[in-house]
Amino acid sequence: MTNREIPYKIYLSEQELPKKWYNVRADMKNKPAPLRNPGTLQPMTLEELSGVFCRELALQELNDTDPYIDIPEEIQSFYKMYRPSPLVRAYCLEEKLGTPAHIFYKFEGNNTSGSHKLNSAIAQAYYAKRQGLKGVTTETGAGQWGTALSMACSYFGLDCKVFMVKVSYEQKPFRREVMRTFGASVTPSPSPTTRVGREILEKFPGTTGSLGCAISEAVEAAVTTEGYRYVLGSVLSQVLLHQSVIGLETKTALDKYGVKPDVIIGCAGGGSNLGGLIAPFVGEMLRGEADYQIIAVEPASCPSMTRGKYVYDFCDTGMVCPMAKMYTLGSSFIPTPNHAGGLRYHGMSSIVSQLYHDGYLTARAVEQTEVFKAAEEFCRVEGILPAPESSHAIRVAIDEALKCKETGEAKNIVFGLTGTGFFDMTAYEKFNDGLMSDYIPTDAEIEKSLSRLPKVDL
Repeated sequence: MTNREIPYKIYLSEQELPKKWYNVRADMKNKPAPLRNPGTLQPMTLEELSGVFCRELALQELNDTDPYIDIPEEIQSFYKMYRPSPLVRAYCLEEKLGTPAHIFYKFEGNNTSGSHKLNSAIAQAYYAKRQGLKGVTTETGAGQWGTALSMACSYFGLDCKVFMVKVSYEQKPFRREVMRTFGASVTPSPSPTTRVGREILEKFPGTTGSLGCAISEAVEAAVTTEGYRYVLGSVLSQVLLHQSVIGLETKTALDKYGVKPDVIIGCAGGGSNLGGLIAPFVGEMLRGEADYQIIAVEPASCPSMTRGKYVYDFCDTGMVCPMAKMYTLGSSFIPTPNHAGGLRYHGMSSIVSQLYHDGYLTARAVEQTEVFKAAEEFCRVEGILPAPESSHAIRVAIDEALKCKETGEAKNIVFGLTGTGFFDMTAYEKFNDGLMSDYIPTDAEIEKSLSRLPKVDL
């Protein structure tokens, strides 16, 4: 098949939409380590998890054996509002770079929430509604998850309480107002409205917050409010399960045109987008059916995989959540207030961490100004204004394409474009005005946070 026989946008039909989520854990020989109760250090039981999460979601969290899990028909129907999302051949970018590489991106920003987060938000809201709950609580970094969840809760008539990382709350007022338009209440975190929020403010006066802080507050609000449960937009295995629709659609679209990717790239904060994109491809690797180069891209200001430790740690700053074995910078690590709020998390999904530890993917850390240079270059030729988070993947995709220009290799490069950046114009303004700077934490700063890791031998 010649280059131009592949269309700019590859769409699947409704009949080709996934009917089941793919659970990559079923094919992993080394399973992700279980979540542990911080009090007993024993693996979390279904009953313990059900006190925080919806029961069906707790079951999904514990499921390491079933490779495929049915997507309920009501969720399938909702997906049809914006899925399938397009797989786009970046012909204009290829031409601009002068590379022989073939570049594809899976665009997840074609829905009202503006990102991939809606794939899991609607599933979690569905199970909350089916359980008869009044509402849910959550955290959000850049605001994509909070926006998606507020939209999903509005659809099912659920109350939605969002704790938004303070720096993003202040930088992105329009994202905040979208959440409120869908009926959610939005609180800057850390806040004086919870016990753990007050403790964090006392310990770190003037802090701009972090996802770890916001998680602590959202969990406390859920467990102390009758009829509520907590939902999370990344990190957890249940979330990566729901996001597998991204990778399943991507693989089906590529298979239609006989394209086998050589390099697969995703931005990495907590792991939901990356894990969802790579799931079916990693599954082939785990089963010995194929081989791919997979690259996780994280911000240099919050380098959990490239500079963290693979140990058990708390998932939140307040240390009220279960402990997870993951690559982490320590739950007390509060990143500098960069403009990729959705990637400012101290740890990485247990699934992604295990795959990284076992050598199925590599990781790179990139600086903020280089990310925005790539975002600008991409926008000018492909016509999509990318979210800062997505632009981390764009940066490395461009770098890989330029390597192909040097070697003459016509590699197939696939990356995840997780969402749009229309609510991130303050960041683009700072970049365009030359006011954006890079900050890389020192070894001493990271070591200080890692020194506070829980003293457990697991």
